[in-house]
Amino acid sequence: MSTNVVFLPSTSEENYRWLRVGNGVIAARGEGLPAADDSPAFVIVPAEDVTLHWAALPDRSAAQSVAAARVLVADASAAPIGELHVAVGREAGETDRPIGVVSTAQMQHWLVSLAKAGLDPDAMIPAPMLLPRPAEGYLRADFGGDAVVRGASAGFADDQQLTPLMTGGVAPVMMAREAIEAAIVAAVAAPPLDLRQGLFTKRRRVDINWRLIRRLGWITVAILTISLFISLTQIMQYGFAADAIERRTDLLARQGLARGETVNNAAQQLDARLVRMRGAGMGFSTTAAAVFDAIRAVPGTELRGLAFDQKGQLDMTLVAQNQGQLLDVISHIRAQGFGAEPSTFQQSGNRLSGRITVKPK
Repeated sequence: MSTNVVFLPSTSEENYRWLRVGNGVIAARGEGLPAADDSPAFVIVPAEDVTLHWAALPDRSAAQSVAAARVLVADASAAPIGELHVAVGREAGETDRPIGVVSTAQMQHWLVSLAKAGLDPDAMIPAPMLLPRPAEGYLRADFGGDAVVRGASAGFADDQQLTPLMTGGVAPVMMAREAIEAAIVAAVAAPPLDLRQGLFTKRRRVDINWRLIRRLGWITVAILTISLFISLTQIMQYGFAADAIERRTDLLARQGLARGETVNNAAQQLDARLVRMRGAGMGFSTTAAAVFDAIRAVPGTELRGLAFDQKGQLDMTLVAQNQGQLLDVISHIRAQGFGAEPSTFQQSGNRLSGRITVKPK
């Protein structure tokens, strides 16, 4: 796939120039703008409009890198930081990262002009960043009249008077045409610094794959249908299990009824038989046990009579030596969850006798 490389005119020129990179070489070149096609477009911006810095920056996220770069730029720039656009790049195998600084207004002007010409660049690269980073000294390249200089941590437009000051008197090495073209191809393949970041990031068109969406819709419907069938199957299983438990319960209840008894409602009839067997209320056995336990707990008391009625009440005749023993027996019975109501006790000799009615609370 080919790539169009467009050189923006500098302040001294009016016309665009372009190159077409394909298969690792420059395949075509011309003046003006290339014919519109679907090839990616890389725009090379003039060196005099961009200030380049290099610094070691945090590598956790692009936002952190840009934030750190803006702090460095604020200290080194005369213009207010709010009016500047800062972009951070990366060069393979290098620790220091390039920082491009350009006026926000200039970026807007470039993008508006390119849009009017029907061009929305995929990347915008400062001209000095097309040159490889020299191990030492400086390199110089001429891009059709626009000469740039690149050092290990510097990049700027070549100027007869300023370049010696910037290089410390070291003469830049002039790159041959073949080396320049190879550097352009390498920079386009992996841009070391792209100014289209942050506010100026290119908006990508999202293509909706309706065929995939329809497939996902059918898959969702299938999943929901299977889930519904699973739920219905579980409900049926629970229903069958409940019916089986109910039948087994009814069978067990029938086994507990008297032989020959007509069964209409096994559970209810079983409850009624249980009441008949144990007695009303808490049942005779439980009530009598509470009474006997209370009498054993109070020495000197004696049970003379016991009667249990259909209401679950137990009438007992108690004989005691004194009033305190009577009260102790009543307290023990009540402590076991029963009500105990004494009648009038009669004195006969040295003993008291009377009735106590014991019933569930």
